[in-house]
Amino acid sequence: MPEIRLVVTDYVESDLDWEAAELSRRGIQFSFHQLRTAPPERVIEATRAADIVIANFTPITSAVVSTWTKCKLAIRHGTGFDNYDVAALDRAGIPLCYIPDYCTEEVAEHAIALILGCSRRLVSGGAMTREAATQGKWDFSRLVPIYRMSGQTLGILGCGRIGSRVHQKLQSFGFKFLICDPYLSEERKRELGIELVAAERVFGASDIVTIHVPLNSGTRHIVSERMLSLMKRTAYLVNTARGPVVDTGALARALQSGAIAGAGIDVYDSDPPAADCPLLDLPNALLTPHSAWYSEDAAWAIRELIMLEIDRFLVGLPPRYVAGS
Repeated sequence: MPEIRLVVTDYVESDLDWEAAELSRRGIQFSFHQLRTAPPERVIEATRAADIVIANFTPITSAVVSTWTKCKLAIRHGTGFDNYDVAALDRAGIPLCYIPDYCTEEVAEHAIALILGCSRRLVSGGAMTREAATQGKWDFSRLVPIYRMSGQTLGILGCGRIGSRVHQKLQSFGFKFLICDPYLSEERKRELGIELVAAERVFGASDIVTIHVPLNSGTRHIVSERMLSLMKRTAYLVNTARGPVVDTGALARALQSGAIAGAGIDVYDSDPPAADCPLLDLPNALLTPHSAWYSEDAAWAIRELIMLEIDRFLVGLPPRYVAGS
């Protein structure tokens, strides 16, 4: 069997020693790089002779794919695959494997943490506590109003793996739910025991809206100025999906004007957010560093699941999950 070359374009792990040892045992030639912000020419140079390419954040464009003369499998190190030109891979006949099941629990838990943090106004509470320590008295004005979560309406935009776990985990909180997901099958709706509504109703009637959709041409800026204008002034927006599904400028304006009460955000237009991101200095924005995916368990699970996909490739089996344009 001819030697197989595997190239990693970029990685977040502290090292890839485990991968190197595992791939060596399988007789696979392995090279790795940090090309996340590199020009396309360097990405092309590193990947053009690869049989398997694994990318985390590196843009895999049509220009890059067009130089792949040997590649038989592309793997996205993660759940979303918007950094890959899927149409270009389709034209080249190269399947794109992704790993949607390694951090479902973590992202659901993080979304819930942001929901709770926003509802209980933890950012304002922390600032208030530090001020009170120097002034010797409490000033609760910045915490007003806080409402009991039981009986409130939680809107879920996207009820796939993660959105459905948020729904399941928050059953005991006493929320009412409004859920929008036009791709959910009738069988899955029955399994979850839910009815679906339009996105406009989710935004217009919910006290908290949490976003769990992939990024594609249909969802980019789905949380638009119009959608935000439908929300209650006391409502919160939570996003642990992809940054560009939210119009950041429109969200910042809504937060600044008090059109909505606050937001919990883990994902941004760029990664990390640009220094001039308008959300950074807003007191009613609870921000986290694109960490919803992370736990020690998930960080190892994705490495093992990618190795599973490589093993499937070696014996002629298709990937478990293949992206389509």
